[in-house]
Amino acid sequence: MPTKESIKKFFFKKKEDKKKPETPKEKIIEFFRQLFFAAIAAFFIITFIIQNTRIPTGSMEDTILVGDFVLVNKFIYGSSSPKYIPFTQIELPFFRLPAFKEPQSTDIVVFEYPGDRDQLRATELGVNYVKRCIGTPGDTIEIKDKLVFVNGREFWRPPHIKYYDGKRGNFLKPKPRGYSDPRIFPRGMNWNEDNYGPLVIPKEGFTISLNKYNVEQWRTIIDREYEERVVDIKDGVVLINNIPVSSYTFKKDYYFMMGDNRDNSMDSRFWGLVPRDLVVGQAFITLFSWDRDIPFSQFFRLIGSIRLDRVLLLLH
Repeated sequence: MPTKESIKKFFFKKKEDKKKPETPKEKIIEFFRQLFFAAIAAFFIITFIIQNTRIPTGSMEDTILVGDFVLVNKFIYGSSSPKYIPFTQIELPFFRLPAFKEPQSTDIVVFEYPGDRDQLRATELGVNYVKRCIGTPGDTIEIKDKLVFVNGREFWRPPHIKYYDGKRGNFLKPKPRGYSDPRIFPRGMNWNEDNYGPLVIPKEGFTISLNKYNVEQWRTIIDREYEERVVDIKDGVVLINNIPVSSYTFKKDYYFMMGDNRDNSMDSRFWGLVPRDLVVGQAFITLFSWDRDIPFSQFFRLIGSIRLDRVLLLLH
């Protein structure tokens, strides 16, 4: 049986046997070896655990400000492997790890932009947006004179919610019910951003009736689920892949996202719903923040613009 001394001698010997690089060539090889493993570790962390995202617009003010650098918890909703070859829009087969929880109402969610209301896919793939989750699969969303209602109850008001146009600095009166904004999702509805709905958010397995009168409301979502243009109308009959249908069952769960800066936010009211597979993670803390309008060439001025009150600020 090995003694305590022999075990210690074995491990100390192993340490001594590890030869340190001595020649310039060995040192260079060791440097790049360490750099390679550090890059692998960073790639793993950014892909599956936590990543940093910079906030370019004011749609979440004053909860999140332009110039904030926000950390995103990716594993909480189930991290996914890379979907695109870096610096390209070439798609890759990907997998998703099991989620600790599903996105919930009030969560600040980071997701891939699904594209404009009538687009099959976004023009630039992999662009991340940050919004607050207002509705989850199966919920009914309605907005009355700017106030949000979910399943018939007024939605919780975020602490820093805004109801005015930050660019002009003045309160905007609600657009009246019945006033139709042609930009609104779904297409063809007599709604606007201040008086909206009611809209039932589809969930996996949820079935809707389809006819020539409502097909435009759901055309893009159905096409996206098939990843090609499959919806058509001939002689007043709705076709999917040239097959007559009178209903459709959704294949995915969907979420309704809105900015806390309600009058200055392009969100689900305009471009539509976010499918579950485009959810990236939950924004949970501001790492630091500065004035993004100051060019990096003015480095010391840029450093001086850091907002100390937002360093390591928890988001809610």
